[in-house]
Amino acid sequence: MATKRDYYEILGIAKNAAGDEIKSAYRKMAIKYHPDKNPDDPTAEDKFKEAAEAYEVLSDGDKRARYDRFGHQGMGGNSHAPNMEDIFSQFGDIFGGGGGFEGFFGGRQGGGRRQRKGSNLRIKLKLDLEEIANGVEKKIKVKRYVACQPCSGTGAKNGTELKTCQTCQGSGQTKRVVNTMLGQMVSSSTCPTCNGEGKTVTATCDVCKGEGRQLHEEVIPINIPAGVANDMQLSMSGKGNFPERGGVPGDLLIQIEEEPHEFLKRDGNNIMFEQYISFVDAALGANLEVPTIEGKVKIKVEPGTQPGKILRLRGKGIKDLNGYGRGDQLIHLNVWTPKHVSSQEREILEKLRDSDNFVPHPGKNEKGFFEKVKEYFA
Repeated sequence: MATKRDYYEILGIAKNAAGDEIKSAYRKMAIKYHPDKNPDDPTAEDKFKEAAEAYEVLSDGDKRARYDRFGHQGMGGNSHAPNMEDIFSQFGDIFGGGGGFEGFFGGRQGGGRRQRKGSNLRIKLKLDLEEIANGVEKKIKVKRYVACQPCSGTGAKNGTELKTCQTCQGSGQTKRVVNTMLGQMVSSSTCPTCNGEGKTVTATCDVCKGEGRQLHEEVIPINIPAGVANDMQLSMSGKGNFPERGGVPGDLLIQIEEEPHEFLKRDGNNIMFEQYISFVDAALGANLEVPTIEGKVKIKVEPGTQPGKILRLRGKGIKDLNGYGRGDQLIHLNVWTPKHVSSQEREILEKLRDSDNFVPHPGKNEKGFFEKVKEYFA
């Protein structure tokens, strides 16, 4: 699979470019690589789509923020360049005028109406820390509109009772010539007879009653890459709603919801854990078990450990979303001081108070303190 180019590089803009700069850069690229202007260049359409994909992300504040932080992986594993019909329907307005791309370039080769796109579906998907750390496949049940099978999504009885709209002659658009001080100008609008469909139904489908779609419950598998973050949005193309009377389905948008872990806390790709130890363990050392996203592991607390020391378990964190290795688990050692002690414990502590080593002055008489502690707890 080919590596995608950087969106900023595609449009030839800086990473701090403002919205107007992005729009202007895309306009220039779209004009330069429009397939109708480059009939002899087989790569023009791919470059045209590539520019449209870059503009779609960088012109949207939320998508741009995810891309800046996570790169192409932040757009979801199922992201792809929009097709030509998507581009015409979504971005034609940046060229001005009612005709969009068609009006600017004099019409698409081959003619025909624009293909409509159905609405998107949005869901929230809860993931625990283990699933986020390693990636996971989830199967979710959704209700969405799909094309009616008996009429193939046309809304017409038996799928054949369609005729070309006489108002727009099948184009889905009506044109009007307006006289202005600058001369005659042609404006386009959606055909009021067929609502832009280019065809009219003479007999409606008995199953969908002419709507061309039916509500359907479906189980959809979703591959979640490792390293996703809370509120990140992934998308699955074509898994949204089918539009009325023909077109292409919308997308399924998946918003990640990260569930908090009982003990562990995420910090980027690293995992943080607060481990409390007694001052006896801090002084004498100890072998302890701590939780990780892969299960419990043993750690060694060295004798003389000071409060606030951090131990690092390399590779025990979260996989990077862009494939750049894996984070670590950081264990913050806190020395626990009891608020209440028994009379026997108090007696022992009072004896320890007399030890010269019990007074904080690092590096002096440490052996004497350790030996006294061992004697009392032998």
